[in-house]
Amino acid sequence: MNPLQRALVEKAGHDYGFEYVLASGPEGVTLASARHAARAQVSALPEGDYLLHLQAATPALLPEMQRSFAHALHAGGFVANNEAALAALLDRSASLARALPSQAAQDFEAAVFHQLDQLPAGFAGTEVERLVRQRVGQQKFRAAMLDYWGGACAVTGLDLSAVLRASHAKPWAECANDAERLDVFNGFLLIANLDALFDRFWISFDDTGEIVRSPALSGVICDQLGLKPGMGLRWLSDAHRKYLAWHRKRLRQRR
Repeated sequence: MNPLQRALVEKAGHDYGFEYVLASGPEGVTLASARHAARAQVSALPEGDYLLHLQAATPALLPEMQRSFAHALHAGGFVANNEAALAALLDRSASLARALPSQAAQDFEAAVFHQLDQLPAGFAGTEVERLVRQRVGQQKFRAAMLDYWGGACAVTGLDLSAVLRASHAKPWAECANDAERLDVFNGFLLIANLDALFDRFWISFDDTGEIVRSPALSGVICDQLGLKPGMGLRWLSDAHRKYLAWHRKRLRQRR
């Protein structure tokens, strides 16, 4: 890798989620971030392309990247034929590294600790702490969902963040622990009307990602709500399916 290539890789890392350069030399560049635990190793291929290898702190990162960039798989990594393609790889891997378990949970605990530390002594274990944890947790969950879904609705692809909601499949109050509450696979980023329906178990998704509707929703109502045959998730991970199974059971119990 020549000096110009190294400079371009370092700038791409800085701009797209890997702001620290851990090593830089003829063999390539190693990048990291203070916001997540993933590392990126970028080397140059003889034909001038870049090869990205990721060191992931969560086992979910690589499968998600392989799904998103199946066309770029090469030699155990991802090939980018120019700086723009490399930037897209870095940006997506950084977003996923921030969103996927357990980075969101770690960020949540750090944020809660910081906010509770600002309160007078004696609030540990009180209703105040519960409210702080819920507020911070919902903020972190939404941020993780925006990262995971690329800032766009999981169904429609609409990227207007003001009308997008981070909707839990297994509701906050019914989760067994904070890991479940903050699991990015326990929910979907949805436009407001789909969120309202999903949150109240009027709709769900099957194991292929297609929308499942409650029998109580008539065809006329579905038309008015914009629910069309064949609508479904833009993609679906195996890790979503256990939460969706729970969610569909609640939908079937609706009367």
